[in-house]
Amino acid sequence: MTQALPAFDLDGEAQRLAWRAFFSCYRRIVLVANSDAVTSAMLEGGDETIFVFFNKVYKVLEAPFGGQALLVARSSPAGANIVYRREVEDVVRLLRSERFHGICNLRVGAGERFSAPAEFAVPEPVSRIDLVPDMANFYPATHLATSGFALAVFLADLRLDARIQLAGFTARRSLRWKLFADHDWTFEQIVLRLLLRGGRLAALGSVPDATMQAIARRFPDLGGVEAVALAAAEVVAERLEGANVAIEDLHRLTRPQRRLREAIGRLKPKTRKAKLAEPDRGAQA
Repeated sequence: MTQALPAFDLDGEAQRLAWRAFFSCYRRIVLVANSDAVTSAMLEGGDETIFVFFNKVYKVLEAPFGGQALLVARSSPAGANIVYRREVEDVVRLLRSERFHGICNLRVGAGERFSAPAEFAVPEPVSRIDLVPDMANFYPATHLATSGFALAVFLADLRLDARIQLAGFTARRSLRWKLFADHDWTFEQIVLRLLLRGGRLAALGSVPDATMQAIARRFPDLGGVEAVALAAAEVVAERLEGANVAIEDLHRLTRPQRRLREAIGRLKPKTRKAKLAEPDRGAQA
């Protein structure tokens, strides 16, 4: 038997309590990033473990997954990404089993819209979770949080008895998958590193060494971790400024190519996603 998902129409504190009750049924919660760093060993666990996958699970699953699983489907202004891209069945078929709980439609940005359960067109239950309030006045306003980061912070805040583990949360581009500039990867890694070191999250796989602490131990008379962190910040700022100069040079060199690409782009018809995101296509869910 699988634990029932919270009702789709819950909001606010009722939503938080319902999801807390859902995840409290497990002793271990594994959030699986769409990353080359995910290994088959990370996807092993019994009935007391639930694996949370995100969007295009075929990035990490080569065969159907039979464990306790939940699919998180991220929304955009056009609704759930896998819905408007017509990818729902391609994704769900890799998770479908007696231990698949269903789909959680996730909203993180204020401009993102939920898709109605019927739009997913699957027999499995569909719920939702609105994390816009959780990210407000916290996440940099110039970017949007990734689904995995937002859910990890949400679960850490619930103070569950379960062990919350991150699989593949490296924030590194690979040869197969790119990193989207919509997200503030540096901010997310700082927060996750703090939560890992504070014991509120755990990592599957290797965790970078605590470099600042190692330097402070080697030179105990130079001011401790705070002094090392200040020196590190100065070095990073100088290196970043040097990188910005190089980026600006590249920007000038590629200006003709970018102008040509923009001109060609204006000639192309609007994509289905762009049309769905237009204001007259429907009110915010």
